[in-house]
Amino acid sequence: MPASKGYAASDNKSPLAPFAFSRREPGATEITVEVLYCGVCHSDLHMARNEWGNAIYPMVPGHEIVGRVTAVGKSAKKFKTGDIAAIGVIVDSCRHCPPCKKGEEHFCQEGSTLTYAAKDRVDGSITMGGYSNNYVVDERFAHTVPAHLDLAAVAPLLCAGITTYSPLRHWKVGPGKKVGIVGLGGLGHMGLKFAHSFGAHTVQLTTSLKKKEDALKLGANEVVVSTDANAMKAHASTFDFILDTASAPHDLEPYLGLLKQDGTLTLVGLPEKPPTVSVFSLITKRASIAGSMIGGMPETQEMLDYCGQHKITADVEVIPIQRINEAFERMLKQDVKYRFVIDMSSLK
Repeated sequence: MPASKGYAASDNKSPLAPFAFSRREPGATEITVEVLYCGVCHSDLHMARNEWGNAIYPMVPGHEIVGRVTAVGKSAKKFKTGDIAAIGVIVDSCRHCPPCKKGEEHFCQEGSTLTYAAKDRVDGSITMGGYSNNYVVDERFAHTVPAHLDLAAVAPLLCAGITTYSPLRHWKVGPGKKVGIVGLGGLGHMGLKFAHSFGAHTVQLTTSLKKKEDALKLGANEVVVSTDANAMKAHASTFDFILDTASAPHDLEPYLGLLKQDGTLTLVGLPEKPPTVSVFSLITKRASIAGSMIGGMPETQEMLDYCGQHKITADVEVIPIQRINEAFERMLKQDVKYRFVIDMSSLK
């Protein structure tokens, strides 16, 4: 069995620390990947600290993985040794329910298998994530990476990228649409890049005027400070679609006021507390509040290919694994532009 090492949370209060474990040999359609880079997602912090109540310890977080294939199962056809592969939030599903058959494995009716802190469908072990030196996964749940992209900056596409790409595609964001992006963090900066690339009139909605210059550089046509009542009033009832990426609890009412008739506010951030909404804000415009999460395997590959064609990657700060606990604290303070990525060679 491949020897593995990484950083793990032993409980919800202790800092992440070095941890040794083992992974199985790759099965017939599986590959072993040497992890080169792993993005640091806010959900990694939520999970490590058991803020959603579903933690399993010891826990090796990490679901934004880019690595090099080091072993290939006898029936695998998608990859060969030496190829670059990317692994995202889920690593298995039932594969036979209607969503799985449509390539929407993230909506698996039996429940998809998470990259970490989940029961492995193959051997019943608990999955360990990408804050480690290697990973074993079925090739269906691994993706090819455009050769010319910076691999460290590709890693966050496996969560932050697909989480924003998917709803923007689903709600047909493009030319002639006015689109708002709430929040300018790991998710928000990718939503901003995609919406601009798709040809929409893109507005960054932020609580801080300090983010205006960065938002304009990333592709915003306009920046609106959501705490400025006059600025918000000037944009009332003009948005076709708003993508809310904020992970902190916040009031949705100001954003619902920006929607046109039949407009949609889609939530992709995961605040700790549920929002409250006035029904009148919805019925007076036939407005919708929706949710979206990551994407299926075909759409994730589509997103990566699109990023290759349009040279889109995340803005990242690369760190050694030894600084992961510091990164968690800085992430809570929004002190990163815009995604930490671990250089896993630092494990050596």
